[in-house]
Amino acid sequence: MSAAPTVLLDELAADRTGDPVPERLREWAAVGRPELRRAGLLRGAAQLGTVVWAGGLAWSAQRGLGALHGAPMSAVLVPALVTAAGIALRAVLLYAGEAAAARGARAVREALRARLVEAALPDHGPALSDVDDAALAQAVDGEVDELNDWLTEYLPARTTMLLGSGLTLAAIAWRSWFVALLVLAATPLLPANLKVIGLGTRTAVHTQLSAIRTHRARLLDHLRGLPTLVGLGAHDEAADALARYDREVAGRTEKVLRIAFLSTAWVELLITGTLAVVATYCGLVLLDYLRLPLVPDHMSLSDALFVLVLVPAYFAPARELAAGYHARARATAAAGLLAPVLDAHRGTAASAPPQARASATPPGVRMEAVTVHHPGREAPALDGVDVDLAPGRCLAVTGPSGAGKSTLLAVAAGLCAPHGGQVRHMLDGRSVPADPGRVAWVGQPAHLLPGTLRENLLLARPTASDHDLRGAIASLGFTDLLAALPQGLDTPLGERGTGLSSGQSQQLALVRALLRDAPVLCLDEPTAHLDPEAEQRVISALRTLTRDRTVLLATHSPALSALADQVVTLDHGRAR
Repeated sequence: MSAAPTVLLDELAADRTGDPVPERLREWAAVGRPELRRAGLLRGAAQLGTVVWAGGLAWSAQRGLGALHGAPMSAVLVPALVTAAGIALRAVLLYAGEAAAARGARAVREALRARLVEAALPDHGPALSDVDDAALAQAVDGEVDELNDWLTEYLPARTTMLLGSGLTLAAIAWRSWFVALLVLAATPLLPANLKVIGLGTRTAVHTQLSAIRTHRARLLDHLRGLPTLVGLGAHDEAADALARYDREVAGRTEKVLRIAFLSTAWVELLITGTLAVVATYCGLVLLDYLRLPLVPDHMSLSDALFVLVLVPAYFAPARELAAGYHARARATAAAGLLAPVLDAHRGTAASAPPQARASATPPGVRMEAVTVHHPGREAPALDGVDVDLAPGRCLAVTGPSGAGKSTLLAVAAGLCAPHGGQVRHMLDGRSVPADPGRVAWVGQPAHLLPGTLRENLLLARPTASDHDLRGAIASLGFTDLLAALPQGLDTPLGERGTGLSSGQSQQLALVRALLRDAPVLCLDEPTAHLDPEAEQRVISALRTLTRDRTVLLATHSPALSALADQVVTLDHGRAR
């Protein structure tokens, strides 16, 4: 236990950076504030139930003593009913308060998760390239949940403490003003202890959450490269490295728990000491041993029992607030990790998405000296690439694997912001920012989700009817696709389109692009890994799909390159 104070002092010394995110936390909590305020009021009002049952208990004790001197035992019945009513009132109000806090916290978590998902999958503007998948998953799945205790405990606890402790203190003063004065004298010591809890926890929690996020990223990298690790015989070394990271995260978690237990013990020590002083005073008065100036020296057993029950109840909201301070520190640490993701998305979402068919003429695409660097790679994915594609024309991008073809399409679509140069869409003679809101994307393999065929097609146009879906399928020459499926549009699909051939999956991707009705079409290797017959069906459909659209096509296929009006060949990120 001797190491615990050292840990807390180390963390206090390390926290010198101030507290930059409480304003952000208050902004996030605004959506659930009405319910959280209601939760605090209900929990505070629950102290009224405590006062009632404490009064009933004291009354029962007084009547019980009277029964020892010949009074009927039935005299205890009414005080017992009062006690039961107080317990029931407290339980009902606490249950209502818990439900309100849960509703408010759920609203805040859902709003934050929606913003994070929107940041990861924006409707318009480039996606976040500086935040990896593991960090986003940890933000959505873990770090948002770190705010839950702060929302359900700390925010309502402040209202609970003001109302509940005020009611309890008034009830204590009604029976003994001196005990109320003793309790009130101990109250100012609480804020100092709560400040210590907040300072001592935040830095350790921030370090712990950062370590968890880093560990998830490492685990994801190992899983992605597992076939390579097994092929090289390095899987045992990778497993040992992950075990070391596990131990590191466990050590940081243990450190946070030590600080939390130590800081909470300070509050418990204060409450226990105050209760001991009050109990000593009541005992001395009841035994008639106390003779001090200005100090009341008379108290009935009923009054003593009443105030002794209510002193812990007076400090109960403070105990909850102390736990809430630890939750506040965790929320502040989590907010420090969440804020950069949300701020980065806010910077890319300043303008409203354009309509896909705002103009009858499709836009042109102009790229000037575009350079893109991918994290972890020294060589640029694109190095000073220039492209000038006229409206309604088709550009084929060729080159070996890894030359940067997919990156060029992503930049042209506005899905990836270049690190150098600029990309613009030329719309009716105006130069406007590249935006995926006017782009349809077809890649290989096709991205299909678990659900029915109809549900996958409706992702492109949620308002489409079955007649629209069948018409789109027929216009691309895929009528036999539905005939080959056992349940037509109701055919269930598994993960990644399980249940369909690769050719059928690609056909559905093209139908979705047609339903999207976007003026710019990006095709990333749409015929890769298809047999010759399926490739010819896709090429035939593309002749229809590319009509009246500006098309960028990344391909190795000479047959697809023949559809293009101009060709750009990439080699190590450079156009030639």
